Amino acid sequence: MMDEHAVDATPEDERSAYEKAADDEEVDPRCIPQTLDETPPIGDEIEYPDYPDEDHDVWRILVQRQMEQLPGRACEAYLKGQDVLQIEADRVPSLANLSRRLNDATGWEVAKVPGLIHEKNFFELLSDRIFPSTNYVRGRDEIDYTPAPDCFHDMFGHMPMLTQPDFADFYQLFGQAALNAEGADRPRLERFHWFTVEFGLIRENGENRIFGAGIVSSNDEVTHALSDEVTVHPFDPAHITEQDYDVWHLQEELFLLDSFEQLVDGFRAWATSRNLLS
Repeated sequence: MMDEHAVDATPEDERSAYEKAADDEEVDPRCIPQTLDETPPIGDEIEYPDYPDEDHDVWRILVQRQMEQLPGRACEAYLKGQDVLQIEADRVPSLANLSRRLNDATGWEVAKVPGLIHEKNFFELLSDRIFPSTNYVRGRDEIDYTPAPDCFHDMFGHMPMLTQPDFADFYQLFGQAALNAEGADRPRLERFHWFTVEFGLIRENGENRIFGAGIVSSNDEVTHALSDEVTVHPFDPAHITEQDYDVWHLQEELFLLDSFEQLVDGFRAWATSRNLLS
């Protein structure tokens, strides 16, 4: 777990959401990051678990209802990523297989992690083009929403976008910059991650489309994110990094990309201006 003394030494406005969560006596323990004591298994080192039938049943339900909503709402890059990864709809996929397909597409690999991991471990993996993923499935009682990471969010939500070259390059850049972040730049990067990787929108063929993992893997957010109930701002790193958000409710404000090249260039310029990238 995280070092409590290190947390207490960090000013309140410079702490990440993960660190703040550790202070809450009622927080779900699954939402408190774990520090990796050793290198996690990567790629072909990852063994496929003996999943019970219930896990495969939950997986099938989750995939079926998301795929019924995504056509016409998800961006082309995400849907192509689904094809590249050949994500099974009838059983929980193998992380080792997904890692091989990602590596062929953009040079990324997958590491199996035990749950939410400390940000330093997370950023180190990203900077090496390694995506940390869980391999357990949420329970049926949390099928609509789980506050903790699970492999549906990791595999179905995140991995398809990592087959998109510009996005894949951005995510590595993000990890490299985040390793250099101190003080108030840490929550700024957290906000950037939230409004792009997790809840990003992109303009495509004259229409707003979704690509953020938190949207494509959420039954409610898929339709809500493209509704009139959401205020959509143009992509602007300076605005994004100061925009507050609430993890417990449907998002009321989102940001819209013109292209994934804009994401790479905009993030690089902002991170360089903060001396997070050279």
